[in-house]
Amino acid sequence: MAHYLHSHIAHFYALAAPDFVVGPDAPVAERNILGVINKVGLEIGGEVIKHRASAQHIQEMIGGKPTHPVCNVPGGMSKPITEEERKEIEEIAKSQVEFAKFGIKLFDDVVLKNKTYVDLILGDVYSLKTNYMGLVDKNNKVNFYDGDIRVVDTEGNEIVKFKDSDYLNYIGEHVEEWSYLKFPYLKSIGWKGLVDGKDSGIYRVAPLGRLNAADGMATPIAQENYERFYDTLGGKPVHATLAQHWARLIEIVYAAERLLELVTDPEITSKNVRTIPTETPTEGIGVVEAPRGTLIHHYFTDEKGIVKDVNIIVATVNNYPSMCMSIRKAAQGLIKNGKVNDGLLNMVEMAFRAYDPCLACATHSLPGEMPLIANIYNSKKELIETIKR
Repeated sequence: MAHYLHSHIAHFYALAAPDFVVGPDAPVAERNILGVINKVGLEIGGEVIKHRASAQHIQEMIGGKPTHPVCNVPGGMSKPITEEERKEIEEIAKSQVEFAKFGIKLFDDVVLKNKTYVDLILGDVYSLKTNYMGLVDKNNKVNFYDGDIRVVDTEGNEIVKFKDSDYLNYIGEHVEEWSYLKFPYLKSIGWKGLVDGKDSGIYRVAPLGRLNAADGMATPIAQENYERFYDTLGGKPVHATLAQHWARLIEIVYAAERLLELVTDPEITSKNVRTIPTETPTEGIGVVEAPRGTLIHHYFTDEKGIVKDVNIIVATVNNYPSMCMSIRKAAQGLIKNGKVNDGLLNMVEMAFRAYDPCLACATHSLPGEMPLIANIYNSKKELIETIKR
């Protein structure tokens, strides 16, 4: 939960907020975290930095390092949480819940009360009708760590729900000669190309995918906001790519509430944190919800326990077909008469920045740009303009 908090806080406030708080066509030098702080004020900026840092501090307490923890050992964890650590985490969790509620209010005030932004979110330029995937608990509520993988179609109807060990029965991976990444799709529908719609096998993951694939949230304040999300955006499922950011804020609420729930459970300080393995495994499959979406790891080992074969479908790969389509649709919808400027390029970037914090970081780092090249062709496929950074 702490990792979700620090990742989602960074993605929304540092990487997505420049598009909404500063403006999608604002000067590139202002379209970054410093521009956001300049708009919302130092006090709010300080709260953002404080809560991201405190979430990472929890990771460091439990994992030994705030990033890439070193706490895992075969069979469990290397050490339990002490009572002193538990008390500190509880105080952080209480503050995180209040900060999460503040984030929802900020989104209400800055985005939902701005008709231009709402029209942008709901407009066709940033909309794709796809299937959706995410982990759910026994009540079909969003779960980040455990449960079954549920897939719903473009109308929100359940297509399938399966165990992580069965993923190869349901997910295929298509290869195109022009890309190193593979293109996942639902085997029951098949690969129909980079197209959306009812007959497409493409699915989406990440916050929007998780909310669309589930029937609700497992904590009360997050559930209230889940219901308002769909009431505001016209019901389930929501196909608006930019709604990923609102969904991300709802997940911040859930992660904060769940963090507080877990850290006040008496079992959290149990010394029983490891089961010593008694056999050498030959195959292992694990699925969790990373902040950017469903993450699948599949390993095969030899008789000495050495890994000999691996298949990994990371969240970015699950979303790769949709990102390609989102970029294409945004470019076609925004670029008219061959006229392109930096603001338009940024709005094309917004189409994929919504999916993944790494891609968002690449485009909204402090320099505020990436080496993007846009080639504009006319109807005769003649190159009429190139714009690059």
